[in-house]
Parts: sequence; C-alpha cells; structure tokens
Amino acid sequence: MSEMTDLLDTSGSPPTAPLGRQVPPLLETHAMWTDEMVAMAGIPVHDMPFVSVGGGMGSFIMADYLRVAGGVPTSGLRVLSNLDAPWQTYEYLTRVSQLPRAKRIRSDSSSRPDNLWGFPSYAWSEAMRGPTLKPLLQVLLEPVFADFYTPVLDNVLRGLEREAHRIRYWDMLVRGEVRLVRRRIGGGYFVLLWPYRREGEEAGGPDEHIAFRARDVHLAVGYPGLRFLPDMQLFRERFNDFHHVVNGYEDHEHVYHALRTRPGTVLVRGGGVVTSAVLHRLITERLRLGTQTRIVHLFRSYYDGNHGPHPWARRRGRDGFAYQGFNYPKSTWGGQVKARMRRLEGGDRARLYDQIGGTTTPYRRHWQRALREARRGGWYRALNATIAELRLDGTGVVATTQAPEGELDIKADYVIDCTGLVGDISEHRVLDDLLRNGGAGRNPLGRLDVGRDFAVRGADSPPGRLYATGAAAYGGYFPGVDTFLGLQIAAQEVTDDVAARGFGTRMSPGRSIAQWLKWVTGRQI
Repeated sequence: MSEMTDLLDTSGSPPTAPLGRQVPPLLETHAMWTDEMVAMAGIPVHDMPFVSVGGGMGSFIMADYLRVAGGVPTSGLRVLSNLDAPWQTYEYLTRVSQLPRAKRIRSDSSSRPDNLWGFPSYAWSEAMRGPTLKPLLQVLLEPVFADFYTPVLDNVLRGLEREAHRIRYWDMLVRGEVRLVRRRIGGGYFVLLWPYRREGEEAGGPDEHIAFRARDVHLAVGYPGLRFLPDMQLFRERFNDFHHVVNGYEDHEHVYHALRTRPGTVLVRGGGVVTSAVLHRLITERLRLGTQTRIVHLFRSYYDGNHGPHPWARRRGRDGFAYQGFNYPKSTWGGQVKARMRRLEGGDRARLYDQIGGTTTPYRRHWQRALREARRGGWYRALNATIAELRLDGTGVVATTQAPEGELDIKADYVIDCTGLVGDISEHRVLDDLLRNGGAGRNPLGRLDVGRDFAVRGADSPPGRLYATGAAAYGGYFPGVDTFLGLQIAAQEVTDDVAARGFGTRMSPGRSIAQWLKWVTGRQI
C-alpha cells in the first residue's frame, strides 16, 4: 500500500485557520523573520538545535536515527505533531483500507523502521516466536517458489511502540498544529506552532502561538489528504452523498455491513494493493459468510501480459493487474536504479520514474485463489474503463463509463474508489508557504526539490538547513522515499549531514555494535 508510511498531512494545519489561530499579520507578510519581530508579536520562543515537523513515521525514524546513530540527547530534538503516536495515521489508514493488525502489509522482511540494522529481520523474529520456522523458509524460497515474505502489521506496530519507549520519543514530542516554517535573519529557522494545552484540548486564544528557533528543521508531513477524482468530487458536491461513493482510504465499514444484510453490487476502481485488499474482503465475505455481493472492477490501465520498457525489466501482468512484489525494484534502495537516479537531472530523472513507477500490487497466492473462484462463479468481472459521471438513481449509483467498446452505464449499490492520495504539495499549508515564501522549488515531478542529502534547495538559512523526507520529496534523487526503508535511508543521510556540521556524530563500528546490543536487550537510551 505504498507502505503508507507518512500518508496524510500530520502537521494538522488546514489551509484556512479559524479566527484566533491566524498568524500575526507582522509575521504573515514577511518571508524572513528577525528575533525582534517575533518578540513584538508576543510569541514565546524556545531554542532547539533540531526540530522535526510532522510526527508520523518519517519524524519517528528521523528521531530514532538521531538518538541511536547520532547520539543526540532528547534535549536536543523536538518533534512537533498533532498525533499522539507516530504510527497513529498509518494504523488508521491500514485499518480502513482493509489491512488490519492481523494482516500482512507490503514491506520487506528487513525493512524495519524500529531497527536501524534490519537484523533480526521480521521473518527471523516471527520464526523465533514460533510455532513454526515457515517465515525463514519463505524468505529462502521467495519469490520463485513462494510469495515474498511480508510482516504482520501487529508485529510492526508492536516493534514501533517498543522502540518509541526505548528512545523516549514522548519526551521529545510537542503536540499542536504547525502553522509556518520561516527563515530567520541571522541563520536558522522559526517554526510557528499552535500548541495543544493537554490531551485532546486545543489552545484557546490568539496569543497562544509559540515559536521554536532551530538551526535545522526536518519536514516529514506526509500526503496532504485523500485523493478524490473529479467525478467523485462532483458527485459529492451535487448530491451531498458520502454514503454510496467512498474512498478506499476513508472509513467505509458501512458498505460491508450493508452487504451482509442484502444482495448488492459494488463497483471497485483501481489496481493497487488497497484495491486488492478491498476485493479480497468482498470476495472472502461472500465465500465464508454467504453474502450475495456482485463485483464490477474498473481498471484505467488493463494489463493482460508482461510489460515494461526493456526485456530485462518487465512486470508481470494478468487479468488487468500489474504485479510487483514491492513499490519499486529492489535495486531502487541500494543497487543500479539508486545509483543511476542519483546521476539524472530534470526530464531524464522524470522518465526513469515513469519507467519504474506506476500502480502495482503484489502477487499473493491466496488472493489469486479467491479471484479465480469469483470469476468462475460469474459474480466478479473486470473492465478496462474510466468513469465519466456518477449520479444517484433511487437507492443506488449509476456510473457512466468510457471503455474501448464505447459508453456503458453500470448500476451499483456502492462505489469504492482506490486510486490513491493527494500528492500536490500546494494543498499542504506549510509546504505551500515554503514555495511562496521560503525559497523552495519543485522537482521534475512537482514535489519539493531536494538535493542528494535531502536538503530543500533554495531554502537554506546558513548555518541552518531545511530537510524534507517522505512523500513530499518524491521525484528527487532517491525514488523510494515514502517506504519504510526509504525513510530510513533518508534519515541516515540527514543524520550524517548534520553530524558533518557539528550536530551529533557519525556512528562508528564500535558504537553501532554497542547500540545494537542495547536494542536487542531493550535498554532505554
């Protein structure tokens, strides 16, 4: 599911703030702030060497690297977030997209966001807990004789919670809504925060802003929100209906409850891992619970054979799906693709992204068995088509579709759209402000333009630097930015860069061994 590492806006700031949360006019109108300007606005200032904005998986992994590899004390780092825990958004999105804690996610055995070294891997840990060594055997046989091993979500979340306590994550967390990140005249940055007074309660007056004055700032704010295609947006605006047409990344449990009580038709759109999970639940409930659900599945791009730019780089395709074990080829994280991407600029880089990207889903044998049974029963059919219009018709929805064979109306009780998340950084308050006032620019794919060390180009405030990792940096020199392993690689690059400028240290072999032993024994640092 694109691993859904940092998926939604975790800064908590909507584009338009309620009255009382507005940024003081003196600060809003200036692209660079002085200490005197902030003092004149009556905003308390807290000095902190390093601040991470977001508080999701990207911020957690950054904090983990700085604490473990860089030796940074908790007093030298703050994470600003509206989340109680770094996995909060991730867990919510996996649950509503039909991958609850008991299910396996789309991630590699050694991609452990709670473990810098990747050992013991998830497969090793799962096997050691018993009662079988099957996970280790699966890793040895993948992908030819077995599906790729992927970890159970519950094991991932338990590991994250354990590591968060070990590094004292909550000692570094400040809850609130980040309003702006602005360069400071004299060097470094100001991060303006609307803090929460206590659990579940927001601050109450216009003077409640606080500012963090930091040398370096890290942004890991995820995706701005859910992606609604024009036909879905128009349907909701026209009919004010949020019941019959839903996004796969929003809570839509009512659909499955309704289908257990009466026969119905569901139109599913998309071809990625969330689509596969939604289909698997619909099919499984018909097979196990006896529901009478009929499924119509729309593919915008329909694949019925292997495809790809080169004979040696082709994806498996069948029955509409494009199959690939993980988001990208494994060489993206540490091989030929990674090395090649770091050399490319502009259009050449965008073309390579186009070659290795696209919507894919893993080939899992139990999913395939369920789909084959549904096809044989005649209650699942796949079409190569796009939706031109959605409209209410009585108690259901009519989707007017455009297919190679012509226009077709499909009547369904529910439509589940699984086409993804919003990637436009201008939809995010903090990122949009950086584009307008912070010197930041866009990369060839429209996201934040970052260098090979993940520093945002044009936004330096010497001696300080502004870093961005995760979805906002997609399109840069490293493709796998919004995956577990990608966030870890980026955090390592940032940790090394700030260490070279005097904050923290590079991890030596001796320190690495000592810290790994602390990790194994669960010692708090």
